[in-house]
Amino acid sequence: MSGSIIKRQHAVKSSIAQAEAERSPAANTLSWLVVQVMQLNGLLIAAGDALAAPAGQTSSRWQVLAAVEGAPLSVAQIARAMNLTRQSVQRVADLLVEGGLCAYEDNPAHARAKLLRLTSRGSKALQTIQAGQKVWANALAAGMDETQLRTASAVLAQLQQVLRAQEAPQKTPKE
Repeated sequence: MSGSIIKRQHAVKSSIAQAEAERSPAANTLSWLVVQVMQLNGLLIAAGDALAAPAGQTSSRWQVLAAVEGAPLSVAQIARAMNLTRQSVQRVADLLVEGGLCAYEDNPAHARAKLLRLTSRGSKALQTIQAGQKVWANALAAGMDETQLRTASAVLAQLQQVLRAQEAPQKTPKE
């Protein structure tokens, strides 16, 4: 290896070690948890795509279908509930409408923001996905400790709550 590469690697390793030394042990643990959650996100999206494929859907389409399973919602409501951008949800919603899985209907609470609702075709697709997800979840959970899963779920819920609390004051009203 050339001397410059060794020096750069040393500088990178030094920066990482310094950053870890400046964080508390809890912050180091949290940082590792965040890395794992990001890696898990990729795995869950791939699994979701595989589960949604028999219904001709993707995990992002599945999310939107599931969001309106109980009642019609506006795109903005779906986006807020999922912590996604309205534009990304709008794109998926339009594709679902184009495919006949959802339809837009008038919103009595808002003249321009239509409500997205499932069609019977969308409901059948969602049922297909959910049936596969039940089998997948049962198989995956069979090899895991339920108490640990409950603890992990509680920790993730707490982390979401803390992040939302930090995010709220930073948002400024549009003028």
